[in-house]
Amino acid sequence: MTLHEPQGAAPPPAPSLAEGSADPAAIRAQNVLIGLIFLATALNYVDRQVLALLKPMLEAEFNWTDQQFAHLGSIFQLAAAASLLGVGWFVDRFGVRFAYGFAVAVWSLAGMAHALAASVQQFVIARAVLATAESVNTPAAMKTAAIYLPIQRRSIGIGIINTAPNIGAIITPLLIPPFAIAFGWKAAFLVTGALGLLWLAAWHFNTAKLKPIAGQTATTRGKVEWGVILSDRRTWTVIGAKAFTDLVWWFVLFWTPDFFSRQFNLSQGALGWPIAIIFTLAALGAVSSGALYPALLLRGLSVNAARKSAMLAFALIVLVMPLALIASNPWIAAICIGMGLFAHQGFSTNIFGMATEIIPSRRIATVIALGAIGGNLTGTGIIEFAGWSLDSGLGYVPLFVVCGSAYLVALAFIHLMQPKLATAVD
Repeated sequence: MTLHEPQGAAPPPAPSLAEGSADPAAIRAQNVLIGLIFLATALNYVDRQVLALLKPMLEAEFNWTDQQFAHLGSIFQLAAAASLLGVGWFVDRFGVRFAYGFAVAVWSLAGMAHALAASVQQFVIARAVLATAESVNTPAAMKTAAIYLPIQRRSIGIGIINTAPNIGAIITPLLIPPFAIAFGWKAAFLVTGALGLLWLAAWHFNTAKLKPIAGQTATTRGKVEWGVILSDRRTWTVIGAKAFTDLVWWFVLFWTPDFFSRQFNLSQGALGWPIAIIFTLAALGAVSSGALYPALLLRGLSVNAARKSAMLAFALIVLVMPLALIASNPWIAAICIGMGLFAHQGFSTNIFGMATEIIPSRRIATVIALGAIGGNLTGTGIIEFAGWSLDSGLGYVPLFVVCGSAYLVALAFIHLMQPKLATAVD
């Protein structure tokens, strides 16, 4: 029987996956569901990263300038930012089974379409469609977990899912460059896109076995009070914090392969290992970064002091990132950049934690989405700035200066906007 998410006042679903169900078949289906969301999220980053890893090949074939290459990254960021405004409605309106599957199908086909592109304009179209479809991933993944995973399994499931971007970013540079050398850049786009279509078959087969957990119903979306939200300094605190810091993540994701190619004359096939080191450190940061803030609270610090002290610690770690410019070999440079992403994950975790504390719960989803838009827009800015800097002969120095200082600037902005962080009252 095909799955239909509950609507309005429909009767509660059958208890096949009820809270606390010990049914082995139900548990297996839930485990497969977690695995599928993990794989979709990892593929999301695989498809994003392929273009950056194939930059030397594509430049040689199409004679692109650095600014033209930057435009490809910018169109992705802008399309994703614009799409975030409507993603929530799309997922809620059509349900996660259809919306998630449709999004993966579209982004897989868009990824494969890169192999057919013969100009910058055609690549731009493929990137825009890819970004629009991939923006569905996180909202759909979180709603899927809420609907189909019992609460006692949900946190573990989300924790596993949240490691997927880093895993995707580690595996991709190890596999794609050698694969492209052996079979060509077009084959790399075709194969990575085809993986999403294989996922789609597994998704529809497994979700046909699932029903929402007992008592779970589709929620009605309330009216968004834009005037109230946009006039609140707390909203702009979150947006600003994300805007100042997310640009570092997007810069590293899009431009780091080129940095290693230029700085250390690494061949296409040798780019994978330093990139993998960077995102391994990022993954460690994602896993461990949540421990510092509660540890400071246990030491007697106030919420305000503990949160800002944790942010300061991570902001100081990022200062090692520009040392990559003077590193004697790519491995030391990778560690410097990787420590920057390690700290980025810690700072980002504290931004989300801060948001859940200072923003009324009825507004959190909207404010987080606005923060993501801010991060995508500044990501566009840093990608374009990198293209201009490289074409102008300034190299990567200005980019690393921006990255190294971004988190201290973000913390100063947070303190200016919220001198004393206080828990919101709904």
